[in-house]
Amino acid sequence: MIKLSSISLSLLILFQSSGIGLVDITQIDEFIEHARFHSKQYGDNVLVFVSKHYGALKTEHNEEHQEEKKDHEQLPFQQHSQSLSISVFVLTDKTDEFKPFELHSFKKHAFYYQEPSSHLYLEAFFHPPRHS
Repeated sequence: MIKLSSISLSLLILFQSSGIGLVDITQIDEFIEHARFHSKQYGDNVLVFVSKHYGALKTEHNEEHQEEKKDHEQLPFQQHSQSLSISVFVLTDKTDEFKPFELHSFKKHAFYYQEPSSHLYLEAFFHPPRHS
């Protein structure tokens, strides 16, 4: 189980770091179709086709062939944003890393509350209002 999760996580990191996503995989047929079009129309081989759409000849090709702009937007590997989220779980058998919880003894304070016992408190001045 650990080997399977390690391999799948490694493949996920590989695909995401290279920019290959699910959308790119679904657009492979447009890539092949456009490569065939370039082969018939311009006589380009695969390396020249890749250079015209992803490499050094990209800006020149886009400027010369504005009519193919819609086809170029449908090609895979055009997304420039990537995100990567990795969750790491480390399972160990070591239990000595956890220290037991120690309760500290509570100190008693020398403070005692005594109710006021002055004669002003007992007189009518501090009593609640009475109904007449």
